[in-house]
Amino acid sequence: MGLAEFIFTIAVMTASVALAIDSMLPALQSIGKSFDIANANDAQLVIGVFLLGFGLSQIFFGSLSDAFGRRMVLLGGLAFFTLASFAASRSASFEALLALRFVQGIGAAAIRITTMAIVRDCFGGREMARVMSYVMIVFMIVPIVAPSLGQLVVVHASWHWIFILIGVIGAVLFTWALTRMRESLPHEERLSLSVGAVLSGFRTVLTNRITCGYMIGLTLFSAVICGYIVTVQQIFGEIYGLGEWLPIAFAGTAGGIAVANFANGFFVRRFGMRRISHAAMLLFTLLAAIGYALSLAGTPAFAISYLLFTILLMFFAVIATNFTAISLEPMGHLAGTATAITGFVSTTGGTLLGAGIGQLFNGTLQPLFGGFALFGLFTTLATLWAEQGKLFTHPGDKDGAHEHGGGHM
Repeated sequence: MGLAEFIFTIAVMTASVALAIDSMLPALQSIGKSFDIANANDAQLVIGVFLLGFGLSQIFFGSLSDAFGRRMVLLGGLAFFTLASFAASRSASFEALLALRFVQGIGAAAIRITTMAIVRDCFGGREMARVMSYVMIVFMIVPIVAPSLGQLVVVHASWHWIFILIGVIGAVLFTWALTRMRESLPHEERLSLSVGAVLSGFRTVLTNRITCGYMIGLTLFSAVICGYIVTVQQIFGEIYGLGEWLPIAFAGTAGGIAVANFANGFFVRRFGMRRISHAAMLLFTLLAAIGYALSLAGTPAFAISYLLFTILLMFFAVIATNFTAISLEPMGHLAGTATAITGFVSTTGGTLLGAGIGQLFNGTLQPLFGGFALFGLFTTLATLWAEQGKLFTHPGDKDGAHEHGGGHM
């Protein structure tokens, strides 16, 4: 498989997770009405529960992929994801839908963990950050088109057909992986699945200052994107009354993320992951604080809010991509376990924090901008701890030109 096909394949596999989230946005109101949900904020659970299943189960798939190889776990995850999608389309109650969304999230977690581990098997350091940036460009096409796709289905059929569509796509991806994907982890590099071996892997990950510090940052920025996704329908729909324009507005912010990832892929080799992500982190925190101050004075004009959200999400993209690469850099052959632990902590913690922000929705932008500012501040503190008080360059670098992992606690 050539580099272009490799990047496209990894991106499409990963994008199936985004499809399962973002295609739901226009359907939340319909789902709420379909099941007579009393509290409008509870419709957010269709996304939140998926993310919770996605986060909690990642802890298992890293160890499984380190022991049995990436390909087997990837195929199992795709099968699980596909079957849960078809089953969700036939949900008879809101509780059953949420249960199947949780199961669907488990399948998505296997896909995410194995694709990330495959990239880490094949690339390292700045090259990994560059490949991940290009993967994210293809990946970001899905959030741009998925809400429009979801709305098209809801307008012409019902929300049930969104799940059927996701199931069909899952089946196609399963066939693609079965015929095109090769194993990236040689037999001699596989780890035992014994409890001792797993605990040893966990200890290695959790006692590395760089991995831990950036994992905390990833958790807080997972909360950023979760908080945005679960409330965006209410913000654009209820506060600003966009109605059918919601998918277009969401596509614009997602497009900004794609542009940011492309720029990151272009500049990361020259400036390094830390300089770019640390600058984005500080600017994100400042801009979120400005947004919060504006929202305290009343609801800002749509143009101002939209510009703020777009720029903040561009910073988010740069931070998430580079923080992921930096956190995995010291892990080497433990890529599967490391990806699983960082994914488990960041996605689960981020989902709970982000969902908390969503439940605070009160018809204003204050909870979201205030949450963003706090997440940015605490990420800065975690990064300072990880880098032993020094931003923009790794303490072990003499000239800042080369980045490498290290720094055990």
